[in-house]
Amino acid sequence: MKCGIVSLIGRPNVGKSSLVNALLKTHALIISPKPQTTRNAVRCIYNDEDAQIIFTDTPGLYHSRDKLGEFLNDAIIDALENSDAVLWLVDAGTRKLSPDDYEIAEMLPEVPVILIANKSDKADPAEAFTLYSQIHEFAAKVAVSAKCRHGLGELLAEIMRIIPEGEPIYDPDILMDTTEKFLASEIIREKILLLLRDEVPHCVAVEIDEYKSPDEYPDRKKLYIRASLITETEGQKKIVIGANGSMIKKIGELSRNSIEDITGLPVYLDLWVKVVPGWRKSNLALRRLGYA
Repeated sequence: MKCGIVSLIGRPNVGKSSLVNALLKTHALIISPKPQTTRNAVRCIYNDEDAQIIFTDTPGLYHSRDKLGEFLNDAIIDALENSDAVLWLVDAGTRKLSPDDYEIAEMLPEVPVILIANKSDKADPAEAFTLYSQIHEFAAKVAVSAKCRHGLGELLAEIMRIIPEGEPIYDPDILMDTTEKFLASEIIREKILLLLRDEVPHCVAVEIDEYKSPDEYPDRKKLYIRASLITETEGQKKIVIGANGSMIKKIGELSRNSIEDITGLPVYLDLWVKVVPGWRKSNLALRRLGYA
């Protein structure tokens, strides 16, 4: 039996969360075409009869100087330091190294690193493999397409080859090392990223104020969730609410449907919008929101 913790790292928006979802064959992590979608290092567990792989999805490198940026970059370092192997995800179409790539190369721990060229259905990864081999030595190089599910078998075989022997850390029924409340907040944030444009969605945090499940409260027939959408300005609050409440209604409908699909329970979702000026720069606000 083999068991290992494998962290993913890469430029923002290269498809780290999409790859984990494809490997687990489920929508475990939120995805969006916008950079900086992932804000927490989340552990997802892959099981088969021969191995358990704990995938740690990390945020993309964050260059803002605010407190949130410090937290996100610290989360990357912590995940890497506690890994048995690292998956460095790059775009198969990359034809030039960026400052982010050199920064990632400096951060890599002394464990086996697999270079993964994602989106290989759209571009030949040969040049990308050559480029990245100039700045780091890799245990393997694998071309995949998370969207088309190409190359996943080869990738899993390479991971199995390099992770250590060991007994499973998690029960085989566990998919994610997180709480249902966290998962609900991430689903809501995913819909905000989907529906809102420009910088606004990156200024919004989601706080679960109440989470009451029929499993814990037998008198309830629905899963009750009350959540606050935290913005930094009144202008952002108005955008999140929308004309006559149209936007928050859309966010609520899409979120409720996804939460029902995942939990298998009917959901009553109660959304509110609050302004917390400069929450991304406040240690107190970040701690309350689970970012510090």
